[in-house]
Amino acid sequence: MSAIGFHEGELSVQRKAGVSHDAARLEGMLRPALLEGGAKKFLAQREFAAITARDGAGRMWTTALTGQPGFLDAAGTTLTVHTAPGPGDPLHGLPAHQQVGLLVIELAIRRRVRINGELVRSASDELEIAAEQAYGNCPQYIHPHTITQPASSLPVVTDGALGEVETALIESADTFFLGTSHPTRGADTSHKGGEPGFVRIDGPDLWWPDFPGNNMFNSLGNIAVDPTTSLLFLDFATGTALHLSGTATLQWDAPGETGRAVRFHPTRAVLNSWG
Repeated sequence: MSAIGFHEGELSVQRKAGVSHDAARLEGMLRPALLEGGAKKFLAQREFAAITARDGAGRMWTTALTGQPGFLDAAGTTLTVHTAPGPGDPLHGLPAHQQVGLLVIELAIRRRVRINGELVRSASDELEIAAEQAYGNCPQYIHPHTITQPASSLPVVTDGALGEVETALIESADTFFLGTSHPTRGADTSHKGGEPGFVRIDGPDLWWPDFPGNNMFNSLGNIAVDPTTSLLFLDFATGTALHLSGTATLQWDAPGETGRAVRFHPTRAVLNSWG
């Protein structure tokens, strides 16, 4: 993932949305990453991140990583994460030498940084990422939450069907994390927020409106090229986590301010605790 600038999917969505000129002004944010200065300090103070990667079978998931301040250790273009997905997590034992997307977010102060790159080392208690992109996002749609440290529990794995617990978690959510990928640019993790109920369940599928943002369309651009998608919903009060893996499509005639929406079809689900 060494190319710089927007890829063909991002460019196509920008053109269709009529924002190519505005997006071009932000293309410099995609320059090669350097995790020093303010970025290094921000990372060192955080306690939460969400990572998108593929499991040993090649299925894509997004999951949470938590730790005390200092568990995200940056130096130059290397980010060492002093934790890893544990037993019962769909990304437990995730293979190294794959592209991953990491979103480091502080919900209380509404700040976030996206770091995309190669997972060069994966151990039972540590991950090492060679960062290729690192940039901040605006605080829009971030709802303040306190990170909990829930007790562990055995996962419940299904073929993607949503039961009562999963439905209640989705319908009450004001926050979720979205994982997407591009065949040559790798994985990406983004934050999505809205008023509770902004994610709708429609039969076996989920859909949500695409709100106005920075016009870069990193996630939608990935989906336009590769429908492989993963979602992570978290109950911040109980520590329940819902991981969904499946495919997504873009809709351009949806209700709402932008007329854009994403429809997601889950093919696999894992319900467990996070932290």
